[in-house]
Amino acid sequence: MGLRSLMQYMGIIAAIIAWIVILISIWVNPWFIFTRNAFSDLGGPSARYPWIYNYGLMLTAALVLIFSIHLIQYSRNKLETVGASFISIAAIFLAMIGVFHEGTYPHVFVSTWFFAQFDLAIMIWGLGSAMMGSKEGWGEFLMGLASPIPAVLIRWPSAATLEAYGIIIIDIFTAMVTYSEHASNRSAPH
Repeated sequence: MGLRSLMQYMGIIAAIIAWIVILISIWVNPWFIFTRNAFSDLGGPSARYPWIYNYGLMLTAALVLIFSIHLIQYSRNKLETVGASFISIAAIFLAMIGVFHEGTYPHVFVSTWFFAQFDLAIMIWGLGSAMMGSKEGWGEFLMGLASPIPAVLIRWPSAATLEAYGIIIIDIFTAMVTYSEHASNRSAPH
């Protein structure tokens, strides 16, 4: 597997590592209640081993940044390039969540903007993909456009449930893009 192939799967690897970090952080903090807390509580001053969560987010952010660079290289038009660029910005905000952990002033700003940047990235990438005739493109566009609606309208039991929803949307998009590229690589003549 070459570097380009490895970069193609970096989004999937980042998603897996993010969930592992969250689960380990929950395991070492048995006081955490999914329907009452925020995931960021796992990196705050009252957490046991907050560095697991905070450094884990920074590692995940580095992998997301590598994935975004791959998507910029893979992009087939300017809209896909812009969408992938927004993923790189989202990666920076993700890293800043680990730096500005729960209890610091900019924490709410950086965590909100991580999800906002990723929704925008999904929408723009999807539109660019649709313009290239991709069947998944319109689905990606609509997912990026519609995913903030439940986030705003539903009365979520906790910040963690809302964050899990946002992470799942990102994971679905990442899987769709990775699968789409993998399928197009398989069908391309050698």
